[in-house]
Amino acid sequence: MSDNDSRKNLRMPEEDEVFAVVTDMLGANRVKVRCMDGVERTARIPGKMQKRIWIREDDVVLVEPWDWQDEKADITWRYEKQDADQLREEGHIQE
Repeated sequence: MSDNDSRKNLRMPEEDEVFAVVTDMLGANRVKVRCMDGVERTARIPGKMQKRIWIREDDVVLVEPWDWQDEKADITWRYEKQDADQLREEGHIQE
């Protein structure tokens, strides 16, 4: 079995989304994220994800920056640990 056989097709960012790594938990359904476009943002965990998908520090997420406030964003997706490792190996995420 080669490495290509174990590769999963992962959800990639759409035109208005960007990869991010959670750096700090702020409380009140908010986290601090470091985005791959070089901006540190405060991201909001939407209600449909609360208590269904648990987000912790060092998780890789997709965020959608706000149009009217670039320093804020909404989390749209959280990657599992093995999926995040695959993204790092493929060079999509730089630490």
